[in-house]
Amino acid sequence: MEDLSSGETAHDHSPGRIGGGLALDAVHLKILEVLRTHGRISIAALGKQVGISRASAYTRFEALRADGVISGFAARVDAARVGLHVCALVFVTVRQDMWKQFRASLARMPEVEYCAVTTGQHDAMIQIRVPDVLAVHRLVADRLAALPAVRATETVIILDEVLRSPYVLPRGTTDEFPPAATGAQGVRQLGMTRFIPAADGRANLERGT
Repeated sequence: MEDLSSGETAHDHSPGRIGGGLALDAVHLKILEVLRTHGRISIAALGKQVGISRASAYTRFEALRADGVISGFAARVDAARVGLHVCALVFVTVRQDMWKQFRASLARMPEVEYCAVTTGQHDAMIQIRVPDVLAVHRLVADRLAALPAVRATETVIILDEVLRSPYVLPRGTTDEFPPAATGAQGVRQLGMTRFIPAADGRANLERGT
């Protein structure tokens, strides 16, 4: 299990800034919208769906990766198809002087899909996937509750997973972020590429400019 809280990055995560100094705008968010459901889309098709050139789509995509906005790519697996039919949430009360040991113990449990430190009655929430309810009992009673770092547990079986999204984006993506920058005389600046409207370019050619 990956420890999401321990890694550090050298990237500058100033709000609204990505990659090589580009401002996060509606085009970047539209790219992320497309990738949310079509993670294996080609750069050319991505540019077409977003309404920008292939070169601009590539520049913006690479900037999102370089900045860490896109942190990686992975396959989504149907848990039931690989025999993990039961999902459960385990709320854990942790001995406050043993957090390091608790984290290390979870990393050695392949059944643990996700863990988060929480507020409220308990200290952490663990999501597990196992073949059946008996496996939930064995994991919680025989292994998790037996850890010296664990004071108490409370388990909830998930009956139906109604909605799961790969990631969430801000509401009103195309409205709440600034549009792509526009230069002088209607020249659109998209990433490293400048676009001149066809009519304007044709008129310049006819004038010999």
